[in-house]
Amino acid sequence: MGQARAAGSSKGADQADASAVASEGIARVRRRYAGALALVTGGAGFVGAHVCRALHRADLRVLAVDSMITGSRRNVGDLLRAPGFELVEEDVVDHLDVPDDIEVVLHLASPASPVDYLRHPIHTLKVGSIGTLHALGVAKATGARFLLTSTSEVYGDPQVHPQPETYLGNVDPTGPRGVYDEAKRFAEAMTYAYQRDHEVDVRVARIFNTYGPGMRADDGRLVPTLIGQALRGEALTIHGDGHQTRSFCYIDDLVDGLLRLLVADRQAPCNLGSDVEVTVLDVADRIRHLVGRDVEVVHVPAGEGDPRRRRPDLTVARTVLGWEPTVDLDEGLARTVSWARERLGRG
Repeated sequence: MGQARAAGSSKGADQADASAVASEGIARVRRRYAGALALVTGGAGFVGAHVCRALHRADLRVLAVDSMITGSRRNVGDLLRAPGFELVEEDVVDHLDVPDDIEVVLHLASPASPVDYLRHPIHTLKVGSIGTLHALGVAKATGARFLLTSTSEVYGDPQVHPQPETYLGNVDPTGPRGVYDEAKRFAEAMTYAYQRDHEVDVRVARIFNTYGPGMRADDGRLVPTLIGQALRGEALTIHGDGHQTRSFCYIDDLVDGLLRLLVADRQAPCNLGSDVEVTVLDVADRIRHLVGRDVEVVHVPAGEGDPRRRRPDLTVARTVLGWEPTVDLDEGLARTVSWARERLGRG
């Protein structure tokens, strides 16, 4: 790997953000992989940083690779001088020159919010295709287990509700959101091609809406946008009528699910997310209450291709992983508001 080991620790303005990850996934990974070297692409992103932290707590050595297009060194500030952790600024689209003793590859690299993948549409497609090819190549060469973080977006604007892993989706490949949806669908296809042709040991997580400490203020997704607006005393911006629904999973729960999937005996896709469905307006009301500001709600046109409903069927996660979310929406939002308030320095 390149020699650019990250130096200079900030105490991790985000260290306090990462409340303790649920311990069961960490315990399972520790039993299977303690001392092993894990490669995490996108390791300085929102989810990636939390995953790196959890793997490090599970006593793995962690090599994080990130292009820093949407990631930040600050996200892993508490790990930069930790023994057994290395951060390298490198784009998975270009190449992956890594050690040959890697035992686990977690491929998380990709712009994930509409703001990011609409700003970088071609790069998003390249990460899902070329980047996935490079990450799978590492797994093939080293014999490592490979975990792909896919997305609920592979279901598009679903016509089946809730969405089981067997649902094939309703995706518009030519619309603006198609660059992300199809990048992830291609990444899944590539992953299973490597499984069939090269016997790579694969895992695929389809992640639904996730939130929590560590999200960028300009991320563009609903929760950080509304929290930032409320803390600044601004009107809350709702796209469309606000009656569209989502299911929001707190980051600690998601990471626990990812770690359980990593060591589970399942190669087919697995949904990870909350199956508690709420409207966007309900989320806005909860955030207004938590922040304590009676700001108005302003409606703007809905984004093109924005799905009306989204909720996972968690039967597989419950039966195979023994997993389901434990942090309810009010508690998760309260933790996230507290973290954001501290970062903004607002009382």
